[in-house]
Amino acid sequence: MKRILGISAFYHDSAAALVVDGKVIAAAQEERFTRIKHTSDFPLNAIQYCLEYSGLSLDELDAVVFYDKPLLKFERLIETYYAFAPKGLWQFLKSIPAWLKEKLFLKKLIHDGLKQIENYDKNKLKLLFPEHHYSHAASAFFPSPFHEAAILTIDGVGEWATASICQGKGNSIKMLKEMRFPHSVGLLYSAFTYYLGFRVNSGEYKLMGLAPYGNPGDDQTKEFIKTIKEKLVSIKEDGSIWLNQEYFNYATGLRMVRDKKWVGLFGFPRLEPGDKLEQKHCNLAFAIQNVTEEIVLKMAREARTVCGSENLCLAGGVGLNCVANGKLLKEKIFSDLYIQPAAGDAGGAVGAALMAYHMYFGEERHVNGNEDAMNGAFLGPEFSDKEALLAFKKHKANYSHQGDFETLCHEVSEILDQGNVVGWFQGRMEFGPRALGNRTILGDARNTEMQKKLNLKIKYREGFRPFAPSVLYEDTQEFFDLDAPSPYMLLVADVKKERRKPLPENFHKLDLWEKLYHERSDVQSITHLDFSARVQSVHKETNPKYWQLINAFKKRTGFGILVNTSFNVRGEPIVCTPEDAYKCFMRTEMDYLVVNNFILKKTEQPDWENREKWMVKFRMD
Repeated sequence: MKRILGISAFYHDSAAALVVDGKVIAAAQEERFTRIKHTSDFPLNAIQYCLEYSGLSLDELDAVVFYDKPLLKFERLIETYYAFAPKGLWQFLKSIPAWLKEKLFLKKLIHDGLKQIENYDKNKLKLLFPEHHYSHAASAFFPSPFHEAAILTIDGVGEWATASICQGKGNSIKMLKEMRFPHSVGLLYSAFTYYLGFRVNSGEYKLMGLAPYGNPGDDQTKEFIKTIKEKLVSIKEDGSIWLNQEYFNYATGLRMVRDKKWVGLFGFPRLEPGDKLEQKHCNLAFAIQNVTEEIVLKMAREARTVCGSENLCLAGGVGLNCVANGKLLKEKIFSDLYIQPAAGDAGGAVGAALMAYHMYFGEERHVNGNEDAMNGAFLGPEFSDKEALLAFKKHKANYSHQGDFETLCHEVSEILDQGNVVGWFQGRMEFGPRALGNRTILGDARNTEMQKKLNLKIKYREGFRPFAPSVLYEDTQEFFDLDAPSPYMLLVADVKKERRKPLPENFHKLDLWEKLYHERSDVQSITHLDFSARVQSVHKETNPKYWQLINAFKKRTGFGILVNTSFNVRGEPIVCTPEDAYKCFMRTEMDYLVVNNFILKKTEQPDWENREKWMVKFRMD
């Protein structure tokens, strides 16, 4: 039996994962414990949780595996500055001291971090450092249900690689092709994230959500697409790209793009966070999403040709672009598709540990051909009734307890049917960026006001942002044109035509907000502007409690579907503990909180109208 700890840290989305005898038994992001979103800090708390969950000590581990090779990354840094010299001198002088003092001595940083958790014999601890894209590839292939598959990894940049095609077979992965820095799909997308006023490495999903507000038939939109492909990126038939560095600044500078040059290209200055969105911004968002989808599809076709496999595994930050994923599924380039639920850097911790288990130690891989090995992504901590009661008593909360879970579900379904918003906290916390039914805020998808209420009164975020549906797996095709499971909310599909409402002829000429609040379907609150939705199919086998709640709602209303958004406010990580949940509940206009079998009503809480008392300032994402 091998016991391996995987670590991702020092860039963004630090995390830890523990693999025992080839099985991922625990995984969590550090942000959930420190409450600092996307933290890059060494994942002390996440590691401690993994060890406590398993009952293991550091001395009992066979290896600790870091998710990339820092020396290769340092080589890329030096070579890039040399290639672009004398440009980038200021950035060079700023970054090199940090590398010389800390990142080049990563072994010491890891040992010092582990020492804060407990004493151990560092001479006996094996430290391993796979390459970044191998960690991504392993995170997707090894937990997948496939015996063999093509593996496509697309992100910003690892050491040198920005995209790669691998072949996975049995317990091994072979790198076949890679694209190298500074040419990167992830960095291209992040450049537009920056230019449209969102934060790089966290705002990309906002850009994806803004894109459907663009008008595909508009001359401006067509011109934007043409400009991007003629001036910024050259796209080859195999999906590889060449980025014109005259317009970008990320290789040696402190910003993503050369702002003045982009003003010349697109005719307007960079949006500052909070600036008013206009149609031209929406059109540009549509344009880059369209170009990104073209690149991803070409890369996938190349992977199919190179590997000759019917199956595709997908990882890397661009793997979280669920619109592109939906298009990829629809094109049927592959018979089957598996996407790592924590496709970004956090998932690198899982991949690093699994790679060590299978490829360093040579252990066999056992695949059942049907289900993946991620336990529905429910790999984080769970909390007992006793722990929940301690949190409630600390805040003098008023609560009721329902002894029977089936009765609880009927009660909560009635609450939801009445138009209330419910915080739903059950079982083990999700690993990855999506709330999948255990740390979730719920609403009625039929309610035409629910999107507005959730955005403005619960999440305190931009009003244009769409919400995702959780639908019973058995009922998926009643609502969506989707013939595949989507348990991790990583596929976008169209709402069925028979559920749609007709749009006015002048719809594309309407103001952004007029478009948003125009009724589009009988599940209005999860239907985006282009009649799409980011679907989570809920499976009885992986999350029986969440399935039971949605099924109770179906029995009451005839609709086996709910609005699902992550249990947090803007800028805050998803809640981890019952206390986190109660605080979030009190600082928003959420109506009810359900923790295990406890039900808390907002108007019955002490000082419930004084939300200012509970407010915490989070760094805007």
